[in-house]
Amino acid sequence: MSAHANEHAVDHHDDHEHHHKQTFITKYIFSTDHKMISKQYLITGLFMGIIGIAMSLLFRLQLAWPDVQFSIYDIFLGKWSEDGVMDPSVYLALVTIHGTIMVFFVLTAGLSGTFSNLLIPLQIGARDMASGFLNMISYWLFFISSVVMVLSLFVEAGPASAGWTIYPPLSALPQAIPGSGAGMTLWLSSMAIFIASSLLGSLNYIVTVINLRTKGMSMTRLPLTIWAFFVTAIIGVVSFPVLLSAALMLIMDRSFGTSFFLSDIYIAGEVLHNQGGSPVLFEHLFWFLGHPEVYIVLLPALGITSEIIATNSRKPIFGYRAMVASILAIAFLSTIVWGHHMFISGMNPFLGSVFTFTTLLIAIPSAVKAFNYITTLWRGNLQFNPGMLFSIALVSTFITGGLTGIILGDSALDINVHDTYFVVAHFHLVMGISALYGLFAGVYHWFPKMFEGKMMNKNLGYVHFWITAVGAYGIFFPMHFIGMAGLPRRYYTNTNFPYFDDLTDVNVVITVFAFITAAAQLVFLYNFISSMFHGKLGPQNPWKSNTLEWTADMKHIHGNWSGAIPSVYRWPYDYSKLNEDETDYVIAGQDYIPQTVPLQENEEELNH
Repeated sequence: MSAHANEHAVDHHDDHEHHHKQTFITKYIFSTDHKMISKQYLITGLFMGIIGIAMSLLFRLQLAWPDVQFSIYDIFLGKWSEDGVMDPSVYLALVTIHGTIMVFFVLTAGLSGTFSNLLIPLQIGARDMASGFLNMISYWLFFISSVVMVLSLFVEAGPASAGWTIYPPLSALPQAIPGSGAGMTLWLSSMAIFIASSLLGSLNYIVTVINLRTKGMSMTRLPLTIWAFFVTAIIGVVSFPVLLSAALMLIMDRSFGTSFFLSDIYIAGEVLHNQGGSPVLFEHLFWFLGHPEVYIVLLPALGITSEIIATNSRKPIFGYRAMVASILAIAFLSTIVWGHHMFISGMNPFLGSVFTFTTLLIAIPSAVKAFNYITTLWRGNLQFNPGMLFSIALVSTFITGGLTGIILGDSALDINVHDTYFVVAHFHLVMGISALYGLFAGVYHWFPKMFEGKMMNKNLGYVHFWITAVGAYGIFFPMHFIGMAGLPRRYYTNTNFPYFDDLTDVNVVITVFAFITAAAQLVFLYNFISSMFHGKLGPQNPWKSNTLEWTADMKHIHGNWSGAIPSVYRWPYDYSKLNEDETDYVIAGQDYIPQTVPLQENEEELNH
């Protein structure tokens, strides 16, 4: 769209706004405004996160004290708890739904859906997304998929319990185990709707970034947040349809007698008619999404971190072009490493060595990002607000979690720790905790933009950060050791194996840390909700940041800027770099130059 056409659309849009006053339903429920949709994503994601964390606490109780009766099981599990003892079949269901909710509904939709929606139009200088209607549809599909997933918890035979990776035959045969019945059907239906939501959202983000950038906003002047959201959307468009095809084939295997993933199956001595299928084919299809999914979750968090670290270090981000190149390299490599999840599936050892090579290769762009963050922090004038602390913590967990990935990415080493708690520790640190830190950092940093200038309570933010940071390592650091000792994951209890008796105390420590860390999230929720209504009003640009979103009106209007959209003249990271030539354009003593301030060479052009 040309600048002229864009402004014409704006004028038309402003007229439309004046003539059609929004009702409660059009403003808060079926909104087409990207800012409102981002809040809808965030609040839905936080609600799903509460459910996911509550499930993890229930199964952590079971792991720490497997022989103890807990009345809380009777309250939350109903018929799946007999006299305060968890039913073994519901344990795997809790693990399954916890993993599904946290990976897809909290970290994918809650993170990317929230911040892509909030920041893409504001940071590139657009009135809204390319299609507000599609944006609304993508949120409501996400909401429907969330409702279907939660409803699956209440079916008679129990929710899906094939693990969040839903490998056949447990997921393909309705009669296999109780959780293979209606709960599994609802899981597949929910994921199909979720993928449709994700694809609509991703296409919208891509088109918006390509077509609706304001005057002067070249690709090399985009904030790293936008690069991260843009590339994440591309990865989603490439990989999510593969999971959709796998889900549809599973539904056909379950309901229509096909044999895509089934062959030579016996149940209770009965030979089923399925022939010719391969469960390993499903693994390939699942992990072709499953590994890019790690970066669909992680890249937005890294993009948010880039912006917050540069802003609060009062320094230009180190190696902007290298950071962009690393995002692109990660996106490409993430699509050719999925086989490292399948080293013990019977894969050809030569193919295993190929996947080992590509997996270790992805450490290079990841290391580029880590070193660039550290170099940006080095000798910076650091502002330790809660958003900055969570961003630094993300760099920490990204490194510590990534280092164990080198072990798991090597086919020879992986065999020893595959399907143990070592794997749980690795992916929770590198993906789960890192992405959650990015989510928290983004909420603390852009809360004033979401809620018309209101600020979150900084002291409660510090309490939330320190308990969470210590607690997260308290949970997942010991898991590396019990994993190396051979403790398998997804086991309901390990009391039948005397070899693991010595590890019981470690599981108790992990569970205690889990409850303390979960309690800290209540501090965050209180801070979030109370600040939404009673937060202190901050200035227009509370963090003294350069990017365009802080030039938009504090009061939310559907269109972001009440006047003309500002033009861009420079990259977004001019902090503490005042040249003598540029002092005419900045306020004395100010250590930042917003993107809207002209460069020296533009002076003549502007004067004319």
